[in-house]
Amino acid sequence: MTAALPDTQQGMRRRNLSRVLHTVAARGPLSRAAVAARIGLTRAAVSTLVDELIRAGFLDELGPERPGRVGRPGSALAVSARGPAGLGAEIGVDHLSVCAVDLSGTVRARVVRPVDNRERAAEPVLAALGALVDEVRITAEGLGLRPAGLAVAVPGLVERDRPFVVRAPNLGWTDTDLGPLLPAGLPVTVDNEANFGALAELWTGEGAHENFVHVSAAIGIGAAVVLGGELLRGTRGFAGELGHVPVRPEGPSCPCGGRGCLEQYAGQEAVWRAAGLAPGQETVGLLAQRAAEGDKAVLKALRGAGSALGIALSGAVNLLDPEGVVLGGSLSPLAEWLLPPLRRELTRRTATANRPVTVSRLGREGPLLGAAHSVVRAVLDDPVALTAD
Repeated sequence: MTAALPDTQQGMRRRNLSRVLHTVAARGPLSRAAVAARIGLTRAAVSTLVDELIRAGFLDELGPERPGRVGRPGSALAVSARGPAGLGAEIGVDHLSVCAVDLSGTVRARVVRPVDNRERAAEPVLAALGALVDEVRITAEGLGLRPAGLAVAVPGLVERDRPFVVRAPNLGWTDTDLGPLLPAGLPVTVDNEANFGALAELWTGEGAHENFVHVSAAIGIGAAVVLGGELLRGTRGFAGELGHVPVRPEGPSCPCGGRGCLEQYAGQEAVWRAAGLAPGQETVGLLAQRAAEGDKAVLKALRGAGSALGIALSGAVNLLDPEGVVLGGSLSPLAEWLLPPLRRELTRRTATANRPVTVSRLGREGPLLGAAHSVVRAVLDDPVALTAD
């Protein structure tokens, strides 16, 4: 998160630059007059701010607005297609991925590598990730983009405000400092993949609430809570560990050390096992196909996973009273079969019936996109900080 700007004349200028940049990024192309009307500043003040953002390479002038408007046409403004960009990376249990997103939110470069990261030491994983970051960075720079930072999504508990993984059970990492292993030359942040998935939903999701629980369901089950448009992080940054909420305390052991955790019933590999399939040999798409064809074992496994998700989520819903629940991650294509039992459990176990449960259109891309967008948001929030570096 960007630090609050001081209540000084300089701080006010930086806030106004951010307001102009945010407005054009979200609503552009816009004329200076349109920007002034939207943010409540004079046209002269906005013109001064716009000129500064153009000189710094954040905005471009596209030429006169389209005809049909009353009065003299103004020059349309848009965020620069050759300006700053955010690099996002994700360390998945079964893949590594990196992307570059420009100030308009458009993905300009992306690379994904399937790889089994279970029980691999952090050093070779981060070395492989660094090579992908370099590949995407070179591509982005070839497009005229200037990478402003790198954010890395990790499937585990990450210390707040530092790149330290306390525990990532599905990777086998404990008390691992990623700082010395991360690419040099860029500001780097590390956070839990579910947090980035929730932020992607907040910033880019269609009709997203400002108060919701976001479930990132894949090999592991992560969750994040957004309240009042802000991510609820908890004291150390560990809020949202839904995957390790016990749904059946007498159930099977979990890599986290507990028993009967949600992941043991609704994680991707748990669903494979319950369906009598070999983990790693089936894709989500094929599982959906078998469910659509009426495969009884698959349907039973999905009903069990949906019920387990509903049981775990009912506690969060009763405690936090969110506007809704969003299902994301690689299991989202299975929502047709997961949501009915999930909703039944929520209806049975929560005080308010008909709690909206929706499916994220971002799917398993959420954490990667959220990571890249977090860098972009930092630039939009304080463009001066980037030019001062």
